Amino acid sequence: MTQRFLARQAVNLALTANSLRPVPGMPASVGAFFAGWLTSELAPQQLGATVLDAAVQVARGRVSTRTERLGLALAAASAAGLTANVVASRRAGAEMATALAEVGVTDPAAGLPLDWRATARPFRMVRPEVRRVRNLEYAPGGVRFRVDVYHRRDTPPDAPILLQVHGGGWVVGSKDHQGLPLMAEMASRGWVCAAVNYPLSPKAKWPAHLVALKQAIAWLRAEAPSFGGNPDFLAVTGGSAGGHLATMLALTGNDPQYQPGFEGVDTSVQACVPFYGAYDFAAETGIKAVTARVQSPLSAMILGRNAQFPRDYLAASPLARLHADAPPFLVVHGTNDSLIPVAEAREFVRRLRDVSSNPVGYAELRGAQHAFEIFHSIRTERVISGAAAFLDAARLGTLRPAGEAPDVADAPVPMEAEADQRPPSGLTPAGGSPAA
Repeated sequence: MTQRFLARQAVNLALTANSLRPVPGMPASVGAFFAGWLTSELAPQQLGATVLDAAVQVARGRVSTRTERLGLALAAASAAGLTANVVASRRAGAEMATALAEVGVTDPAAGLPLDWRATARPFRMVRPEVRRVRNLEYAPGGVRFRVDVYHRRDTPPDAPILLQVHGGGWVVGSKDHQGLPLMAEMASRGWVCAAVNYPLSPKAKWPAHLVALKQAIAWLRAEAPSFGGNPDFLAVTGGSAGGHLATMLALTGNDPQYQPGFEGVDTSVQACVPFYGAYDFAAETGIKAVTARVQSPLSAMILGRNAQFPRDYLAASPLARLHADAPPFLVVHGTNDSLIPVAEAREFVRRLRDVSSNPVGYAELRGAQHAFEIFHSIRTERVISGAAAFLDAARLGTLRPAGEAPDVADAPVPMEAEADQRPPSGLTPAGGSPAA
C-alpha cells in the first residue's frame, strides 16, 4: 500500500508540475495539453483527493519509513501546486474585468461570489429553462451539415443569435461537446444559440469548412424567427480551430468567393468571441510554434497537398484578412496554452486594433491551458460571465473602442481576486517584456 501511495503521488506531482509549466515542443505538447487541461480546471477536486489520500496514510500511521515520508512530501508538493492552480483560476474574473473595461463594459456579476454549484458538477450542462432542438439540417450532405439550436422555452421576441463553432484541429470534433457552458448561459439570457457541425479534413479541403459555416449562417437567418431569433444580430464564437473559423466568418462577411450559389445572402457577423484560436496560417508572425504548425502535415491536410504557399495559406489566415470594418471582438487566450501559443493571440489583437474601427477586447488568462472552458470550473464561470457581458453590450451597441473606454483601474474586481490581482498589462506578457 505504501508503494502504491508513493506511485500515486509521484504521478500526481508530475501532472501538477505539467499544469503549472507545460512540457514544450511537439509532439510532447499534445500530451501536455490533455494532462494539463484536466489538472488545471479540476484542481479543486484533485486537491481534495490529494489531501484525503495523504490524510488516510497519516491516520493509518504510515509515516515512519523513508518511502512513506517521501510519499507525503510528494503529496505536500502536489497540494501546493494545485493550490497555485486554484489561485490562478480565481484571478480570471479580474482578468476578464480588465479586458471588458478596455471596451467600456462592466460585468454585473463580476463582484458577486462564485456560484459553486456549477463547479461542483463540472460536467452537468443542462438548464431546465433551456430547450435543445437537435440535428436540424442546414444544407444537404449528412451529419456534418447539422445544427443544434438552444433557446429558452419562453424565448423573448427578437432574440439575438449566437453561432458556436466547434474545434478539433479541423479534422475531428462535434457540435455536441463544445461551447456548452457559454451557450447555456446565453440561452438562459434569452439568446438563440446554435451549435453547428461542418465538413472535416482530410476529406474536406479549405475553404469547404468556411463555405459550410456560411451556409449555416444563411440557414439561421432564414429559420431563426421560428425560434424567436432576430436575424439582424448574429454573433459567432468557437475555440481552437473553431476560434479560427469563427474569426474567418467575422472577417469575410458577404464575401462572394466563399458563398458559391448564395452570393446575395447576408452572412455578416455582428460580434466575435474566439477562444484560444489560431490566427496565423502563413507563419507571418515568425513565432516558432506557429511556423512548426504551418509546416506540419496538418496544414497540408487542411489546405490540400497542392496548396501554394503563401497564397493559399494567406487566404485561410485571419491575420491576412484584417480590415477596418471588422466587427467587435473579444479575444480570450491562456498563457499556458500548449497547442496555440499565446503570442499568436497577442499579435492578432495588436494588428486588429491597428486597423479596426470597432472595439477589440483581449483577455489573457494566467495559467489557462487550451480548451479551458469546455466544462464548468472556477475559471470557466468567470470567463463565461464576462463573455456574456461583452455579447450583451455588443447587442445593445454600448461597446467603446479601447482608447475611449474608462481607465482599466476603474474596472470591478471579483471579491476573491481583490487581494491578488496583477496590474493591467494589455498585450504585455506576464514577465513584462514586449509582446511577441
